[in-house]
Amino acid sequence: MFDSHHIRRAFGRAADSYQDAADLQREVEGWLLESLMYLDDTVPATVVDLGSGPGHASAEMRRRWPKARIVAVDLALPMLQRLDPRAGGGLAGGLGLRRGIDRVCGDAAALPLADGSVDVLFSNLCLQWVEDLQAAFAGFRRVLKPGGLLLLSTFGHDTLHELRAAFAEADEAPHVSPFTTIANFGDALMHAGFRDPVIDRDMLVRGYDDLPGLMRELRALGATNALARRRRTLTGRARFARAAAAYGPLRMDDGRLPASWEVVTAMAWAPEPGAPIRLGGEEVISFPANRIPVRRRG
Repeated sequence: MFDSHHIRRAFGRAADSYQDAADLQREVEGWLLESLMYLDDTVPATVVDLGSGPGHASAEMRRRWPKARIVAVDLALPMLQRLDPRAGGGLAGGLGLRRGIDRVCGDAAALPLADGSVDVLFSNLCLQWVEDLQAAFAGFRRVLKPGGLLLLSTFGHDTLHELRAAFAEADEAPHVSPFTTIANFGDALMHAGFRDPVIDRDMLVRGYDDLPGLMRELRALGATNALARRRRTLTGRARFARAAAAYGPLRMDDGRLPASWEVVTAMAWAPEPGAPIRLGGEEVISFPANRIPVRRRG
């Protein structure tokens, strides 16, 4: 469904503009960082920031745990090149050595990490670009130590529904990448055998002066249409004008165009070795996804 080469290129091109455009990403990142309070009594040895981008969260966790090994993993090498490996550095072990941030160019769907080597796996707004969530979560379970913390966020199905509907009025080609439903997300998490999952769902709405302004921000973030069956030519003026006309009636009271972002955040714990898992369609573990508690902020 997704074109992984396009995703890599889009985020690579956005490396210079991402930091200035990522207000929403920083807000959600802050929610995840607050959840690290559950580890106040422990000091993890290895922490992975998956989909790190230019490494803001990596630096925050470096400051939080100066003795830990922090590993920033991203699919786009230019993003990692913007990350200062010394960011948030502190003195490690009382030896006067300044521990930095390790950088690894890798894919969330095939983590280049050893089995049982990670204490905390942190991932902010990366998984919406992963097609097979069940396989990705199985990989997360593989690299986490038993009892390790999985802390992540992704965009849900209702993200940018206004933009999707507006372009549907312009032509039949898909212009907005699809995102998973919260039910499928929770189901994939349980299939991988993670313990005590808690999921939060939030709807955030941002306003834009016009459709070109929204599209510019999406390009600055690297969040372009990544569907393998997307239109490969530029959107013509006539189609763009039809989409803008369809979007116009949705303006909010302040006169701006709304863009909705369904944000799904989750926390879960890696199981002990040998815990059951569902594989190849055969049900080895049974746990209905509707039993996962779903919270809404505020």
